[in-house]
Amino acid sequence: MATTSAKRAVRPRKPLKLTYASSGVNLEEKDTFTDGLVGMMRRTYGPRVIDNPGGFAGLFRLDFNEKLFARNHKHPVLVACADGVGTKLKLAADMKKYDTIGIDLVAMNVNDMIVQGAEPLFFLDYIATPKVDKAMLTDIVKGVADACVESGCALLGGETAEMPDVYAAGDFDLAGFAVGVVDLDRAIDPCRVEVGDVVLGLASNGIHSNGYSLVRKVVKEAGLDLGKVYPELAGEGIKGSRDRGIKKKGNGNGKGATLGEVLLTPTRIYVKPILKLLASYKVKKVIGGMAHITGSGMSGNLCRALHPKVDAVIDTKSWPVPATFKFLQERGGVDEAEMRRVFNMGIGYCLIVRPTFAKAVKVHLKKLGEKVYEIGVIEKGKGEVREV
Repeated sequence: MATTSAKRAVRPRKPLKLTYASSGVNLEEKDTFTDGLVGMMRRTYGPRVIDNPGGFAGLFRLDFNEKLFARNHKHPVLVACADGVGTKLKLAADMKKYDTIGIDLVAMNVNDMIVQGAEPLFFLDYIATPKVDKAMLTDIVKGVADACVESGCALLGGETAEMPDVYAAGDFDLAGFAVGVVDLDRAIDPCRVEVGDVVLGLASNGIHSNGYSLVRKVVKEAGLDLGKVYPELAGEGIKGSRDRGIKKKGNGNGKGATLGEVLLTPTRIYVKPILKLLASYKVKKVIGGMAHITGSGMSGNLCRALHPKVDAVIDTKSWPVPATFKFLQERGGVDEAEMRRVFNMGIGYCLIVRPTFAKAVKVHLKKLGEKVYEIGVIEKGKGEVREV
């Protein structure tokens, strides 16, 4: 039996009127933010930066003074590195405090660079965020600019990427890129390290920018309060990239720094003292090797300054371990070996020095504001670090 059915009326679909803003990206906000960065960038410029308003890339002269450049660099080699600050970003987001994380970003790069004996020339940053928050991003870039001034390098440019589909609200990411120069003959070479050389350690500002996944795990599992002042941390927490000339500690209320403020203490920048030290020995090569002590601790980083026929024997009792590390170890029940494998434990930078110059180098660095400890010696070995 045949059946009939009425045809349903098909309503015409409304034409779409999509915009970039409807997808979560506000170009006007981003452009307003980036246009406002010019002043912060310009205060990092030296005579080698070529003004390039509206350019797609920054311009930097190597030969702004040919006679000076030729005298300093007979065989110039460019040195480049890239780094971030890991999950310390999450802590900054939890604290809603963003004025120091940019310092960390620059420090992690330039401290790596000077290990090669190189002078930082310029820096680039990359910021990824779900939404342009001008106050937050301005705080971040101000920290970057402050650290570039401290490091003597130009903040030449960067990128702010607004990606709401990639990052959840409150999340963000940072990456930094630094370029420097060193004369090939003056570049640090691990092959110069000799048996009998002395290892000097420069004090850190605290945790710096490594191991924060474990730090945050301790905070969570031990039920710690980032906004609380803990008596065990009295005197910890430095407001700035260096402790030279920085008197103010804590949060300014006379009660000391909160746990969150202590944990956000920015990475110490070693550029000026190291470059001044190297410049004072233009002929004699008294520094055999150097190392930036970051993730994997002393044993995982100082070994990179050794050749396969020597070991660095480190006396772990030769410097005071800052209270922050002891606090985290006790509250988290972390083994001593694990602490030393993850954190710098109070030494942020190492130099391997000829024994006859060790005392002079130590005195020189102290005059430049560093806390210096004689922490070890070079012996015959296999390119390893032995902590005793």
